Amino acid sequence: MSNAVFTPEMKDTHTILIPDMLPVHFRLIASILDQYGYKTELLRNDGRSVVDEGLKHVHNDTCYPALLVIGQFMDALKSGKYDPNKVALLISQTGGGCRASNYIHLLRKALDKEYPQIPVLSLNFSGLEKGSGFQITPQMLFKMLFAVLYGDILMLTYNESRAYELNKGDSQKVLDKWINIITKRLEKGGYTKTKQTYRAILDDFAAVSRSKEKKPRVGIVGEIYVKYSPLANNHLEEFLLSEGCEPVVPSFLDFCLYCAVNNVNDGEIYGFKNKTTFTFGVGYKLIYAKQREMIKVYKEHGEFTPPHDFEELRHYADKYFHQGVKMGEGWLIPAEMAALEEGGVRNIICTQPFGCLPNHIVAKGVSRVIKEAYPQANIVAVDYDPGATKVNQENRIKLMLANAR
Repeated sequence: MSNAVFTPEMKDTHTILIPDMLPVHFRLIASILDQYGYKTELLRNDGRSVVDEGLKHVHNDTCYPALLVIGQFMDALKSGKYDPNKVALLISQTGGGCRASNYIHLLRKALDKEYPQIPVLSLNFSGLEKGSGFQITPQMLFKMLFAVLYGDILMLTYNESRAYELNKGDSQKVLDKWINIITKRLEKGGYTKTKQTYRAILDDFAAVSRSKEKKPRVGIVGEIYVKYSPLANNHLEEFLLSEGCEPVVPSFLDFCLYCAVNNVNDGEIYGFKNKTTFTFGVGYKLIYAKQREMIKVYKEHGEFTPPHDFEELRHYADKYFHQGVKMGEGWLIPAEMAALEEGGVRNIICTQPFGCLPNHIVAKGVSRVIKEAYPQANIVAVDYDPGATKVNQENRIKLMLANAR
């Protein structure tokens, strides 16, 4: 298995390729790495060739997100666009029981025969993969928190704005403008005047000419990669827009808070305290406070729907599920379903990747309970895997939308 190491010297010679999961957030996170001397590129290659490369290098019993991430890397490397001797691959690791923690080993195995010289880097906050020349400093981590916050307000407001824009492309212009502004602000720190920045972003999107038409609002929940990645969900948000709907995607910060509070919950459930529970407890309070700050600005502005308050999500979870159930997206899925229903989003698509056993058990297992609590709930599970056709997926969604209307 390939064990090429990213040395400090490679910082000047190598381009780090990043898989595309969150198009807005990852652009901001990549810009932070660039600020610290790394050269990064966010991959945009799409289509069947990515799936085929994944099938060549990963066993087809492996979860679909792993297949796509590895397939996107291999497809990019074989495109001829990159010098294999001057690239490295960056992949995130959650450190949990999910196979997401094992992607990095599957990727190294895929590289072994053709590209053994290519280093694989781990972006994690659990102490995994030590000894690399790629290091995330506390200052970089703090900037990444603000990249996630800014990424959320841009993603959420952009989705709400473009569903109703009268001049196609106006919302995209506002989005691109603010990604450029925030990238420059993060170079200087980006920690101050966040509330003023939030208000300015909301003001700019509010200035976009929008119709007053009432459209079906469709929430998207499920496994983290398929929920957000256009590659994985066959551009689900674009499809919903083309069908005259407003896509409602929960914030990425919720998943970050979910990961942090699960470590705290473990200490409470199993009766122990250590450095890990303390660190994540402090981190959770800090991140949650920043989320509350953003929500307050949203409510004061009054034009757009604020993200869910994470403590409210935990309250919803307790009504239907135990917070000790944390494999995959665990209790976060029923919590988001309930929060969407409480917010008037009656239609929910649960994105189900093949091979994601925790997601299938939790999401499908809890749908009936959510429907009993919210009789108007219109929930459909859509499977995403190498053999699922886009036509079948879209037809299933169209049937759900027919009920919505």
